[in-house]
Amino acid sequence: MTMTEKQLQEWTNQISLDFFGKPFADRVIINPRLRTTGGRYIPSKRIIELNGKYLNELGEQEFQGIIKHELCHYHLHIEGKGFSHGDREFKDLLKKTGSPRFCKPLPSDIEKAIFYKCTDCGQTYRRKRKINTTRYVCGKCKGKLKKQ
Repeated sequence: MTMTEKQLQEWTNQISLDFFGKPFADRVIINPRLRTTGGRYIPSKRIIELNGKYLNELGEQEFQGIIKHELCHYHLHIEGKGFSHGDREFKDLLKKTGSPRFCKPLPSDIEKAIFYKCTDCGQTYRRKRKINTTRYVCGKCKGKLKKQ
């Protein structure tokens, strides 16, 4: 599914009005270079950049959640409040608007993932790269890791 910048701008403004009761007056773009995140807010430019893969692979519902998350950063920044992930005001606004704290992993990235499991406590780890299981141990209990 493709979306023009104008459609994305209108959709973002509508989400902002519906969930925050305030208009979104700045720019929102799809940045094809984003790889590890669903989106980001750049405070110095007041631009929201979104990862288009999330719209294509997970659909409008998940993409709307990412937009709401970035709008939380945006509106708190405009109001001069704490807009970082660790700030109480940010976490409260996420809850109030029903925005996700993190985005789901992309299906195309999950296929490439390598899973490791601790032989002692059963903790699982998802990695993009292979790790040396003789050198690295479980971060929870220091047990041996085994590739699944």
